[in-house]
Amino acid sequence: MTISAQHDWVSAEKVATLTTVATAPNGLRFTSWAEARISHAEMEHLVGVVPRILAPALADRCYYFVPLVLSDGKDILVAPAHSDDAAERASCHRDLSLGSVQAVFLSARLTEDRFGLAFEFCINVAHNFVDAVGVPASFGNLVWSQAQAGVRGETSRDAWEARRKALQPEAEAATQPGNEQARKNYEEASFTDALAVYMLSQVTDIDYQDLREREYPLLAAPALAERLRHIASLFPPNDGYEFLIRYRRRA
Repeated sequence: MTISAQHDWVSAEKVATLTTVATAPNGLRFTSWAEARISHAEMEHLVGVVPRILAPALADRCYYFVPLVLSDGKDILVAPAHSDDAAERASCHRDLSLGSVQAVFLSARLTEDRFGLAFEFCINVAHNFVDAVGVPASFGNLVWSQAQAGVRGETSRDAWEARRKALQPEAEAATQPGNEQARKNYEEASFTDALAVYMLSQVTDIDYQDLREREYPLLAAPALAERLRHIASLFPPNDGYEFLIRYRRRA
């Protein structure tokens, strides 16, 4: 372990032994440790947004909300409190196998706003679901039809790059064995993004334009709405949560 002891980093394995795991109404497991500054009610509301129909695929997961987490060689370490120096070393999340449990440690204080933490949780859940189950065929067909129709933009850099590779001209694609894999990568990236935004929108009001990045054009809003409505038809919101799309009207 090369991290200085002055930061009081604790091994993730030890943290797991110091916590009491709770179960949300949808069946997902979660807990917190030390000065994560998120209440049990806040955690339960955030974890509870995951649609019940998704929960069985995440039965082996447990989500740990901790102040800060990082990898140090083969070790995964957790800081019991926030400091500027610790935050510079920390990561958004780290995964760790604890016997039959796949633990996801989330840095609850890497950013001090709830939006950032909620997005990190939702994108991790979406990735975990895709890893376990894959992408629903109907969603894959939808995004592929949008890509072939030349819909503007994408939802992330990964989706943008995978889409570009998957849409190579046939003559070029014939010499690229990975082209079919690129389509699979594109479907996975676009589904992960859309599922995360779908869940995030139920726990906080979001302005879609806030998700814009410089490296690629953001997916056209009507195309995203089509993806989100499709996900809602596959995975309806749980009781107590509501999914709505509101378009900003120009004056």
